[in-house]
Amino acid sequence: MLRHLDSGPRGLTEAQAEERLARFGDNVLPDARRDSWLRRFARSPRDPFTAVLLVLGLVSALVASWGTAGVITVLVLVSCLLRSSGEHRADRSMAALRELVATTATVLRRADDTAAPAAWEIPVDQLVPGDVIRLGPGDMVPADVRLLRASGLGVYQAALTGESEPVPKYPVDVPPGPRDAAFEQPHLCFQGSSVAAGGGTAVVLATGARTRLAAGYEHAAHENAGHEHAGYENAGREHAGHENAGHEHAGRRGRSAFDRSVHGISWILIRFMLLTPPLVLMANAALRDRGLDTLPFAVAVAVGLTPQMLPVIVTTCLARGASLMARSHGVIVKRLPALHDLGSVEVLCLDKTGTLTQDRPVLHGTLDGRGRNAPDALHWAGVNAWWSLQLADSPMADALDEALLDAGDVEEAERYEGVAALPFDPLRRMATAVVRTPGRLGVHTLVTKGAAEAVLERCALDEDERERLLALAAEQAGSGLRVLAVATAERPARSRSYTAADERGLTFAGFVTLRDALAPTAADALLAFAERGITVRILTGDHPGTAARACHDLGLDPGTVRNAAETDGLTDAELTELARRTTVFARCTPRHKARVTAALRADGTITGFLGDGVNDLPALRTADVGICPRGAADVVREGADVVLVDKDLTAIDHAVSTGRWAGGNIVTYLRTTLSSNLGNVIAMLSAGLLLPFLPMLPVQVLVQNLFFDAAQLAYAYDRPAPDAPRRPPVLRPAGLLRFITGFGVLNAIADLATFGVLALALRGPGTGDDQAEFHSGWFTENLLTQALVMLLLRSGRRGPAGRGPGPVGWAAGALACAGILLPLSPLGALLGMTALPVLYYSLLLAVLVLYAAALTAARRHHEARRR
Repeated sequence: MLRHLDSGPRGLTEAQAEERLARFGDNVLPDARRDSWLRRFARSPRDPFTAVLLVLGLVSALVASWGTAGVITVLVLVSCLLRSSGEHRADRSMAALRELVATTATVLRRADDTAAPAAWEIPVDQLVPGDVIRLGPGDMVPADVRLLRASGLGVYQAALTGESEPVPKYPVDVPPGPRDAAFEQPHLCFQGSSVAAGGGTAVVLATGARTRLAAGYEHAAHENAGHEHAGYENAGREHAGHENAGHEHAGRRGRSAFDRSVHGISWILIRFMLLTPPLVLMANAALRDRGLDTLPFAVAVAVGLTPQMLPVIVTTCLARGASLMARSHGVIVKRLPALHDLGSVEVLCLDKTGTLTQDRPVLHGTLDGRGRNAPDALHWAGVNAWWSLQLADSPMADALDEALLDAGDVEEAERYEGVAALPFDPLRRMATAVVRTPGRLGVHTLVTKGAAEAVLERCALDEDERERLLALAAEQAGSGLRVLAVATAERPARSRSYTAADERGLTFAGFVTLRDALAPTAADALLAFAERGITVRILTGDHPGTAARACHDLGLDPGTVRNAAETDGLTDAELTELARRTTVFARCTPRHKARVTAALRADGTITGFLGDGVNDLPALRTADVGICPRGAADVVREGADVVLVDKDLTAIDHAVSTGRWAGGNIVTYLRTTLSSNLGNVIAMLSAGLLLPFLPMLPVQVLVQNLFFDAAQLAYAYDRPAPDAPRRPPVLRPAGLLRFITGFGVLNAIADLATFGVLALALRGPGTGDDQAEFHSGWFTENLLTQALVMLLLRSGRRGPAGRGPGPVGWAAGALACAGILLPLSPLGALLGMTALPVLYYSLLLAVLVLYAAALTAARRHHEARRR
């Protein structure tokens, strides 16, 4: 295989890599290509609101109401243009942000044929067939590869096959027959999988569109191109259907909280829109004996309920917020709705290590079985750390091993000769290195270190001694220290591979204790979370005492620390109740973290999770929004929604604030447009039944709606209020419906009060001129009340602190000017409007003052109830 790929264990030269990159192209999946603006525009009518508008426009055309159909067409075109342009810009911005946290691979490259190979970190898209790469825990498998060496390597293939458990992988000299399924072949790893434990070295067989993962997207031409091994080619054809479904990581959460809320609200509004035309037709036919001539008016009223600019406002608000976060605070939002979800987070789950504490613990001391200093324990722990790193083919040491190597004597560890390594995994909770002592032929020494309970269980001790040592370890852990037990065993030398079954009959060597240094920004971040009403939950694999000590040092009351094993026998409902009142869960396995996170989400609580290790990945994918630092394991970074460029927890607070600002503007837009539109619809339906003529012509209703929608685009650019809301702006359909009903009725009362104003200002409606004046007067009043609603229901800055009216203020002013001036203009005459008497404006001013006072009082009452 290496000869066929014109490669070798020392990797490619730079010249070879450049030539192959030009020949094979970037290592990018076909679906990673961004859609063009034209394609997005063509897809825009799939939006439910747009589709309903198109149907209503078609109905208008069928009854020859060309003016109504024309204005609806303009509304649809403007909405689609703005939406496709905004999404295209947002997509380019998000792609640029994702590049900042792009996944890299450790590759062996040489400057020329005579140079020694060097390990380099390069972007995954620069890999080519023939490259030799190193894999370690948490790495994404960046291409389809064949193993050259491996040690304790286990790979998650759930994204490809649906299997939830890691699959053992190891090199073989003679591959299985071609009839064996490709994913079952132990020497092959595939793009889309990830390393669960262990490490290895592999040669790249295929990249980009030639990988198995890409087969679900390009079935025929490229399905087997570049796969040279016969068995590798033939077996994969059986699995062509797996990749497409598996491209989304297995276990990934469903729709986000934001998507669910918008979906629920949208379909409620669509039902109202579809019910409105027949209701208007039936009411007018029963009470006014009007026929199909009122259909255009009924259609216009239904259009008036539609928040046409919702997709545009949402995309623009979130894209601007994501860009601001990247520029100002080093927070990369990989999925736009995640910014809203982050602003809506009510519970934030944290893994302690690497988030509340620094990544690297420091040595505190050593203990023998009697509590005295035990230098041998540190010596053997250093040997284990050094040879685990050397033999496991892992690109780098973990934090505990680094601390042990820093405190110990590396030269002393190098004196031994490494034989084998069983890497650490979260289930065994220990790691073993097998070494040969210089001068001792025929003997192998097993050196094991790990959690005290796990290691002592495998030591040759009587029960009383084991309990005494466990009590000593518990005493140290209770004081907040991290405790590692170290044990050794001598075995006759052998060539057969070592397994976890060999970790028995060990001799206890002592304890090594380490302490965690607190992250410098953790205390400030926890205080900021509390001020924003965010509840913190700690889910850690550490000892309860270690977790409690860190919490106390940071000013967080840990309450009763629960051992995660206590939750194993609880039902989901019981765990949900326990999770509500428990701050710290200790000794968590990955399954425990995911289950507690799911329990917190069970009652609709918006939940975030911050973690950086492979063991955090299930919980990260379970939460509404997953957060990780830039230095997290590759597979974690790929699965996260939000990436912190620096390990600064206060950046999350800034992101929450920005998410609440963006979400607040979206909620304000929905509240404003829906309450105002609902009020107008109620008033129009009432007036249509009370008056001998239609209160407004259909084209006038639609033009008014177009002006109002255009003005509300300013919400995407509104500045945040100085004090971000304490409560997250969660979009709950029931609460939103209560709001728009209350404020909509208030708006309808103001509209109906205009009837009295028009009755006083005019000499009794009935003639054609009086109808035009009535239409003009109500058109003006509607736009002026809508301008007031925009100003008084906004969530952004108001008053002197805002340093001017701001985008919403200017837009509301323009809307008011349009309402006053349009009836006086030539365009007004074309729309069937005329100039109004001066008395009307005087009386209308009184109505507007009363409406503004009532609106302000209602808003204050609403805000008081929410506190």
